[in-house]
Amino acid sequence: MKTILRNLLLAVLILLMQTTAAKAQAFDDAGQYMDHISKANEKLTAVYLSYTSALAHKNARKQEKRRSDVLNAIIDTKAIIMGMPPWKGDRSYKDSTAAYLKLLNIVFNEDYAKIVNMEEIAEQSYDAMEAYLLAQEKADEKLEEARVRQHNGSLSFAKKNNINLIEGESEIGRKSKIVSDLNKHCNDVYLVFFKPYKQEMYLLDALQKGNLIAIEQNINSLEKFTKEGEEKLKTFEGFNSDPSLIAACQEALVFYQSESTRTKNLSDFFLKKENFDKMKKAFDAKRNNDRTKTDIDNFNNSVNEMNAASKDYNKLNDQLNKERTAMLNNWNKKYGRYLEEHMPVQRKQ
Repeated sequence: MKTILRNLLLAVLILLMQTTAAKAQAFDDAGQYMDHISKANEKLTAVYLSYTSALAHKNARKQEKRRSDVLNAIIDTKAIIMGMPPWKGDRSYKDSTAAYLKLLNIVFNEDYAKIVNMEEIAEQSYDAMEAYLLAQEKADEKLEEARVRQHNGSLSFAKKNNINLIEGESEIGRKSKIVSDLNKHCNDVYLVFFKPYKQEMYLLDALQKGNLIAIEQNINSLEKFTKEGEEKLKTFEGFNSDPSLIAACQEALVFYQSESTRTKNLSDFFLKKENFDKMKKAFDAKRNNDRTKTDIDNFNNSVNEMNAASKDYNKLNDQLNKERTAMLNNWNKKYGRYLEEHMPVQRKQ
């Protein structure tokens, strides 16, 4: 039974190969030959653009099904191209297309697999996030370089065979360029935002632990990164003349700058607490009979001062928490809206 089934499958495969070969020979002119390759490539580009544009909006791990679709589409496209004969003995266009598909397979099979893994640790540090976004940019650059190289190969084939082409790039090619450029701009702005964002996390951790030295160090770093970010934003231009993402980042930096200034008051609270704890320890070490009226008055005054300082600390901390929540909501909302407005939506053809 297995032998019969194997022979049947082999017969079907041979029939399909013969059918493909027969179709491959049915090109009346160079224009038809070129159009066959172009349509196969455009269909593939539509599939991979649906993946790369989705990455900007969603978790990379959740897009693995789309990446799998891209890899399958590359295999299908390669089968179409390899089933075609050279055009009148000239293999250059066919071979350049095969090389293009090979490069796409490497990018989506290797580069994007690394990106998926890097995403899991990207939030852990600024360096990790920078490496993650840089990997995305490099992958985009490779795709754009491959697309341009393939486009030039098409132009060369057309010129060699006297094919008149309509000037300008295809809609798919235009979208591909937009995705690459938009991702670059968004990543540049996001890194400016992420640096003080991550530094604030270290500051909040130091506040939670009451580590006075760490608090002061992280306040200084937050202030430094905020000022650096403000200067860097001045060198950016909005994508497609839209500066709204830059403006949203500036709003976030205003909060971080204000926080670094006001958090110095929180630092003062821990210094007061440290001094109060020392006084309380010394006061508690004395027996009641040994405590003078001055000792008791000083201790009571310190308790009152500490209670007032605690009240101010909680009030400021609550205010910063509310402002932080509002700032993050505003940033996330405007970042998402920016992508929705400028990222081309590409559905598989």
